[in-house]
Amino acid sequence: MKLSKVILAVSLFAAANLASATAWEKISVPVQGKAQSIGGYSNGCIIGAQPLALKGEGYQVIRSIKNRYYGHPQLLSYLQSLGQRAKNAGIPPILIGDMGMPAGGRFSSGHASHQTGLDADIWLRFGPMDDATARNPAGLATIMVDRATNVVDERLWTANHTNLLKLAATDPRVDRIFVNPAIKVKLCNTAGKDREWLRKIRPWYAHDSHFHVRLTCPADAPNCENQAPVPAGDGCGDELYSWFEPAKPSTSKPKDKTLPQPPQLCQMILSSQGVN
Repeated sequence: MKLSKVILAVSLFAAANLASATAWEKISVPVQGKAQSIGGYSNGCIIGAQPLALKGEGYQVIRSIKNRYYGHPQLLSYLQSLGQRAKNAGIPPILIGDMGMPAGGRFSSGHASHQTGLDADIWLRFGPMDDATARNPAGLATIMVDRATNVVDERLWTANHTNLLKLAATDPRVDRIFVNPAIKVKLCNTAGKDREWLRKIRPWYAHDSHFHVRLTCPADAPNCENQAPVPAGDGCGDELYSWFEPAKPSTSKPKDKTLPQPPQLCQMILSSQGVN
């Protein structure tokens, strides 16, 4: 294909993406100011977000083509620490996917969360990747759960996966970590006597090729909204196994999904950026 046609195709693709983008996706650089996570994880924004370096000790950022590698300084510190701790434990480089956008806010597709700079996805495939592949590794995620049987694929799961999740969960900044229910079962069955960290590992839909880390609101963020506390216990009882029961038929009409209005401070940020 001639270079001119390649350039045209890329330009048309970028234009189509921009047309379907949310207002937040049109903000290409962070909003300057003291770092502040605002609102809730699924309806919020951030001032003073920072980009995570694409490579560091024990980690590599992937999918940077999406421009979703920004977060609160505490998230950057957490991920850098996790990479170092994983490396020290002999774990191959961890691959960090979606964090948040430069000003946070809602993605046009996929996650409803990742809006306050306090969430990050970490692949269950280890690195490293070459730079070009890491920039856009579409189709290269490793599915760790047999979707026909709803159990972890033992051919793929290793001690490194368990050790990484334990390292990720034992940092006191972590509020919870979302994994596929089958992965939670695997961890419950193999954790042994040291089980306190399992409390923060929470079952959630999908999440069979990555896990989702969520930090608590920073202490100096008065406008940040935490989730309800994680229940006591290791989470390995009936509530976990209820995820595998057939869904009960619904007798009510589906409700229209209306997106909530962003917090007032987030609306002010959109106005200041001229994109709302």
